[in-house]
Amino acid sequence: MVTSGHCTYTSKAMNVLIIGSGAREHAFARAVAASPRVERVFVAPGNGGTALMGGKVCNVPLKAVQLDELLVFARESGIGLTVVGPEQPLEMGLVDLFRKADMKVVGPVQAAARLESSKVFSKEFMRRHGIPTAGYRVFGSKESAMAHIGSLGEEHFPQVIKASGLCAGKGVIVADGRNEALSALREIFDDRIFGSAADEVVIEDFLRGQEASVFALCDGCRYRLFLSAQDHKRIGDGDTGKNTGGMGAYAPAPLVTPEVMRKVEERVIRPTLEGMASEGSPYTGFLYVGLMIEGGEPSVVEFNARLGDPETQVVLPLLKSDLFDALLASVDGGLDEVPFEMHPGSAATVVVASGGYPDVFETGRVITIDSGAESQDEVMIFHAGTVLDDGRLVTSGGRVLSVTALGPNLKVCLERAYRAVGRVHFDGAYYRRDIGAKAL
Repeated sequence: MVTSGHCTYTSKAMNVLIIGSGAREHAFARAVAASPRVERVFVAPGNGGTALMGGKVCNVPLKAVQLDELLVFARESGIGLTVVGPEQPLEMGLVDLFRKADMKVVGPVQAAARLESSKVFSKEFMRRHGIPTAGYRVFGSKESAMAHIGSLGEEHFPQVIKASGLCAGKGVIVADGRNEALSALREIFDDRIFGSAADEVVIEDFLRGQEASVFALCDGCRYRLFLSAQDHKRIGDGDTGKNTGGMGAYAPAPLVTPEVMRKVEERVIRPTLEGMASEGSPYTGFLYVGLMIEGGEPSVVEFNARLGDPETQVVLPLLKSDLFDALLASVDGGLDEVPFEMHPGSAATVVVASGGYPDVFETGRVITIDSGAESQDEVMIFHAGTVLDDGRLVTSGGRVLSVTALGPNLKVCLERAYRAVGRVHFDGAYYRRDIGAKAL
């Protein structure tokens, strides 16, 4: 028997470890804990929301990047399945480490996770396997990148400048003209605004259209699809201001019609799984495909090697089948043999952030949530930047809460979500007021 904080538990089969601290991991915990086949759910390190769940769910004071300590915990605690939420432990090789120890873990190995952790690898992989994406060039110095920008006529702008490495979803600059692009390159190479993640940069042609995301759970050769979603990256209403980790999302995305989804499967998902297998790194776990769609034609903007946040908070609540069964099948194989059914209707989530995010913001603000803000079947509040401090729920990050609502259609979902947002209070709380507006 092992004791962690106020939780005491025994080592039994079907204990689950979820790695991460955001609203995505809170959503995982809620979905996995609902399975009758799960004994306990441990979240490392979790947040204030997972700490308050009680019942099967308990936080573990280990960070997502403490790979060796996480492995020891998993062994000693009878963890039957580990689910990796964020990208950093995937890049560091957590899946490889756990597999070597004969521990079941959901996620791609380090080599396959390069689809997200290296934009250079991702673009070259897509080129090798004929996957539609924007034209691009790779640069390892400011001088060569600036020379390229200087050679482009104004008709070639906007250009998209991306740090090759991981930047928590913020390593992308869309430059509308030459001067803006040159200024961005100075900030990247001289001021190091993205740190070592931008030792190499990818400069891409700008794709026109609307963005949407498709999510697959993979077992190396087979896959199952969640509903599509649309994220809202910019901080301000009307998609203005800086990029963030995501200020809200809704699912399904009307833009992803059955015909568009068929093209994504044929042109993107299947070639990706076949390509990874042929290159010696069969892809398992979650595959996030960020798309730009124009005239019904999809092109890949980016891959993520995990589910997105805040999209997880809308796609998981719409999964009617047992998530745990599907996760286990993604590790053991036979993913096509387990149920994978979606609820009818829609879901929407509105992120409530700290004032000043994504720049400078304060933490430690006391959070109050009015009674009745949540309801079992309609509204759920997933925590991200929250902790319990002497029994008080306080802010600890930029994106604080993700208020999610379900309903028969998007209009009803948004009404319910915004009504619940009005029942959440902390000093400096900020949220966009136009989530889902473009779909309506």
